[in-house]
Amino acid sequence: MEIAANGQPKVLSGVAAYLMVNDANAASQFYQEAFAAQEVSRMPAGDGPRLLHVHLYINGASVMLSDPFPEHGHGLEAPAAFSLHLAVTDVEMWWDRAVKAGGVPPMDQATPNGSFRAP
Repeated sequence: MEIAANGQPKVLSGVAAYLMVNDANAASQFYQEAFAAQEVSRMPAGDGPRLLHVHLYINGASVMLSDPFPEHGHGLEAPAAFSLHLAVTDVEMWWDRAVKAGGVPPMDQATPNGSFRAP
């Protein structure tokens, strides 16, 4: 893991996805199990299970997560149509791994093409 000048893990790639999710801890676990993500930083909130920040490395890029904090103006809102793309050579292996980790394929999809919803 590379460390930036500010002492934090280096952000990989030019643009990093930052996702606010309900239960950032569970999301981090899913990405680790499904995509071999490496969790390089975690900042817990002082109120218990919520996380202020999680930094993951996935396939040479950074993905960041946090729980919602509506009391600070950062509430969870319905997604406005987004997706994440992971470029891999063995689609079936990664598909099986993601489904085993809890990924939910579309109802009409029985074969791997890479589309699924995170749990």
